[in-house]
Amino acid sequence: MKFAAIDVGSNAVRLLFTQVFENKDETFFKKDSLFRVPIRLGEDVFVKRKISEKKKDSLIKTMMAFKYLIEAYDPLDYMAIATAAMREAENSREIVKAIESEAGIDLQIIDGQREAEIIYSNHIAEKLDKKGNYLYIDVGGGSTELTLISGSVIVNSHSFKLGTVRLLEKQVSKTEWQRMKDWIKETTSEYPSITGIGTGGNINKILKMSLKEEGQTLSYKNIKTIYDLVNSYSFEDRISKLNLRPDRADVIIPATKIFLKTIKWADIKELYVPSIGLSDGIIHVLYEKQKTMKGQP
Repeated sequence: MKFAAIDVGSNAVRLLFTQVFENKDETFFKKDSLFRVPIRLGEDVFVKRKISEKKKDSLIKTMMAFKYLIEAYDPLDYMAIATAAMREAENSREIVKAIESEAGIDLQIIDGQREAEIIYSNHIAEKLDKKGNYLYIDVGGGSTELTLISGSVIVNSHSFKLGTVRLLEKQVSKTEWQRMKDWIKETTSEYPSITGIGTGGNINKILKMSLKEEGQTLSYKNIKTIYDLVNSYSFEDRISKLNLRPDRADVIIPATKIFLKTIKWADIKELYVPSIGLSDGIIHVLYEKQKTMKGQP
């Protein structure tokens, strides 16, 4: 079965193609292709509260290109969702209508709670230790979604207006940092030995820069070492010497700050990085929908 997912984020817009294989009691998700366009909608929205005509035009053209790619891939189903930047843009409804009219794509703007639910649809915690306690940390351009999981059950989740692009644009208040700290302290206080699960493009990059592979864990020290390394280079040198993409070379610094603070506040000893994100969660949602339609348990 083939599925496609579009994630319109605050930093980039992504299109993921994935095949799902069923083999007796096991299900395998195999990524075919990932297309990523760094439009950075959050630059407009978090400062001016609306998306400029230039970025609107770029987004519509990107969605038109994605629609052609989807038609060529011919998936069983696909879904397009938008997160923080589109949630907060005053002209988001106008843009959604334009995308529907010109690209034929129904773009759904979801709230932070639904975003956290879709991210958790990957069920990574269940694959580690079904009796364990986990804090799912997804850091995006406009928001950070935190989900506490115990015994494979969601205990609590919350979306904070703390994102990489938002931080770069200096649009995060001290109050929001304190809100996240208080939530973490209060929510995790009764759950010992919490393991972190980190998702998002930045933590995936940090894992690679730490010379670790998917499946291995990162410690606070590992992440702090990469933070100090990257922070010691200028923006230009991060691109030329560390081989970071231009749209990664700046956001990796605020992303690392968010992870370091979260790990410290939750007293997390190790962070598991499964190299998945919101797009993968969408694929899982589509697969579960298909199973339900077939009447499978």
